[in-house]
Amino acid sequence: MDDTLVLKIGYLGPPGTFSEEAALAYDASAIHLPYADIFGVVRAAESGAADEALVPLENSTEGAVTLTTDLLVHDTGLKIRREVVLPIRHCLLAARDVAPEDLQVVYSHPQAIAQCRRFLAQRLPQAEPVASLSTVSAVHDMKATGRTAAAISSRRAADVLGAFVAASDIEDNQDNRTRFVVLGREDAGRTGRDKTSICFDFPGDGPGILHAVLGELAVRRINMFKIESRPARSSLGRYIFLIDLEGHREEAVVSDALDRIRARTSSLKILGSYPQAGPRGLRVPSSGPQLVP
Repeated sequence: MDDTLVLKIGYLGPPGTFSEEAALAYDASAIHLPYADIFGVVRAAESGAADEALVPLENSTEGAVTLTTDLLVHDTGLKIRREVVLPIRHCLLAARDVAPEDLQVVYSHPQAIAQCRRFLAQRLPQAEPVASLSTVSAVHDMKATGRTAAAISSRRAADVLGAFVAASDIEDNQDNRTRFVVLGREDAGRTGRDKTSICFDFPGDGPGILHAVLGELAVRRINMFKIESRPARSSLGRYIFLIDLEGHREEAVVSDALDRIRARTSSLKILGSYPQAGPRGLRVPSSGPQLVP
């Protein structure tokens, strides 16, 4: 890619989403292209409509974004080339003249509702949580309904859509973060502080087969950041395992471990090697929900 050209980055839109915040944190000078769903973001990078795709992969309180995980495992040849970790700060958006006790419904994406359960139960027990397609769509739903409503969304969405922030930092876990990954046709070169993501499955079941794979990392003192599993889609009870490990696939010790894992499994897919996300841009957690008088 010509470094003089402005990068085009696809993200899960519309403008005002946390995905847009992550895309801006990753590269504020790029052209940011919103897409309606994660599938569309990935397909844009595959087709060349976007140079890279930024998609959410996991949240610290709600776990993996399974659609992204399954796309990486089954449906795309794109590689992970960066990761961006974004602190998630949810706000309650409402009409300026609405009292909290008068709210009948609160719109948001199901994950955002789940991340604010305690606030909703304690502060708005009378309000019905209703799912929206995104945290930005929730603001539109709030404005369109005939009921007395609020939305859980971001401060940026409030700025973009002209909404009033009735309460801030309403997430239950003040260390709530979402990990996004940037996908491209190639992964990243070695930096000395890298991470490699892989997935694999086995030809059949048997005692100790996963232990043997993990042992290939242990004997080489390769740190494992994460392990999870997803259905293999081939038959009930078959799973694909995903691991994030420390180091770059081109490092000799990591390359050797991957060769040994490949020999012990029926398939091994390297999802990418990329720099570990650093603390740049992380905000200090707040002391809890802040209601606007």
